[in-house]
Amino acid sequence: MGNLKSQEMRKLAPELDPLRIGTGWKPEDLSKPQVIIESTYGDSHPGSVHLNSLVEEVKKGIEKAGGFGARYFCTDICDGQSQGTDGINFSLVSREMIANMIEIHANATPFDAGVYLSSCDKGLPGNLMGLCRVNIPSIVIPGGTMNAGPNMLTLEQLGMYSAKYQRGEIDEDTLNWAKTHACPSCGACSFIGTASTMQIMAEALGLALPGSALMPATSPDLLNFAREAGELAVKLALTENMRPSDIVTMDSFENAILVHAAVSGSTNCLLHIPAIAHELGIEITGETFDKLHRNARYILDVRPAGRWPAECFYYAGGVPAIMEEIKNHLHLDAMTITGKTLGENLDDLKQSDFYERCNKWLGEFNKRFSCSMTHGKDIVKEDIIRSYDNAIGTDGSIAVLKGNLAPEGAVIKHTACPKEMFKAVLKARPFDSEEECLDAVLKHKVEKGDAVFIRYEGPKGSGMPEMFYTSEAISSDKELGRSIALITDGRFSGASTGPVIGHCSPEAADGGPIALVEEGDLIEIDIPERKLNIIGIKGEKKSPEEIETILAERRKNWKPKEIKYKTGALRLFSEHAVSPMKGAYLAYEN
Repeated sequence: MGNLKSQEMRKLAPELDPLRIGTGWKPEDLSKPQVIIESTYGDSHPGSVHLNSLVEEVKKGIEKAGGFGARYFCTDICDGQSQGTDGINFSLVSREMIANMIEIHANATPFDAGVYLSSCDKGLPGNLMGLCRVNIPSIVIPGGTMNAGPNMLTLEQLGMYSAKYQRGEIDEDTLNWAKTHACPSCGACSFIGTASTMQIMAEALGLALPGSALMPATSPDLLNFAREAGELAVKLALTENMRPSDIVTMDSFENAILVHAAVSGSTNCLLHIPAIAHELGIEITGETFDKLHRNARYILDVRPAGRWPAECFYYAGGVPAIMEEIKNHLHLDAMTITGKTLGENLDDLKQSDFYERCNKWLGEFNKRFSCSMTHGKDIVKEDIIRSYDNAIGTDGSIAVLKGNLAPEGAVIKHTACPKEMFKAVLKARPFDSEEECLDAVLKHKVEKGDAVFIRYEGPKGSGMPEMFYTSEAISSDKELGRSIALITDGRFSGASTGPVIGHCSPEAADGGPIALVEEGDLIEIDIPERKLNIIGIKGEKKSPEEIETILAERRKNWKPKEIKYKTGALRLFSEHAVSPMKGAYLAYEN
């Protein structure tokens, strides 16, 4: 074991051994392969509160394989708990800070391999960025999803309940019932939001054990995966060419993006996948997503775009079942942390009892919700994961729009957008903050045919918070939800539905065209043609040349807003974050 980094460091730093003995290491532990167990465990939210139980299982697996595991923690925050407050502004920057802390943890003290546990929106991409930066043999354990509540209630429905309550459509008791029952267990929110999407991405990239993504957090199967990951980490520590940079290639990212299309993944993935790729020196852009989503099959019938809660994903076979349906389009020779290719992993699962075990849990789900009575029949795998030939959609799930309004692009989840809004010309109603816009929507000051803008909410503007409550207020309104669009340089929750376009780049704080939009401008949205343009002024159409001249004049008169945050993490983020469509990661180039 003389080639292990941890053993080389012992020769250079004589203080290392006594300090580790003082921490609780036994002398015989010092010469073992050292594995860092990094998690976002904490009492911060349901997606992290249970992770320490998985950490202990990982530690057991490491010990069984002859290694020693050290527990490190960097707790993440909860977007849901900070939603609608200035707390949400800290969400995206927390991804960067988690990646930074992982880099510090794993490089300040030597380790030979790592196991990384997280469940949610920024914790999981932060861990993926950090492990790529550290670049020692690494395994991800996704923390799983929470159970659905009564009547299959899931958290993303709270935005709808809240908007209906504020409009007087339901009473406070109904709202409180939904609040009380929407989160009955630990785990990530039970829909294909950002947390669920990123768990799926970790496995699709080849960095998590096959079949381990988005399992119910309460499942004993997840504990077994955690122990297995611990054992594998020790094996990887002793194996050459098994670092993230050896495993994750452009082919791996293309596989992940095709899976993203198949599951109708969160638009926030367009922030995280480019940022993870950047850590490996690989460039992923919005065009990469758009190209791969075109003609891709969308086959997962899970909320928010589908019918079922996210716990059903595992019961239907999880990521492997998705990949089996689209395998003719995947790079099956892509390497994974098992030491086998993706194709070999899929074949191994078919020879094991994996799918039979998943189906057994589906039977338990049917009993719990009396599906044969409430839905007329028991739910089967094909109700959740459709076959390739019976796809829900055939053009992926997102589109990247470009034009004079978004030269670098903007993203829309078209699977959650009403067909009436696929081609539209609307009148601009710009607002310089979400608070102003939400107030106007709830007070019915926004009319059919409006293009509602929320700007100065990008990474440099305010940290790039989610426009969740405004998007829910619009999409839950029977008239507005099919007749207006919401366009922003901010982002949306993975739970958001409706005609919502985010990540508009360059952002307003950088002087992007979104900052130059004025009341009454005509806005063209064309999803099939991937267009987002200003095509008229004060309700009158103009030629592209005339629009260009008018925008140039407006730019001369535009003045940057005063920087919102003067100190701390958000000041750092506002100074160094790249544009939303590039991934909003921190860049330090002059």
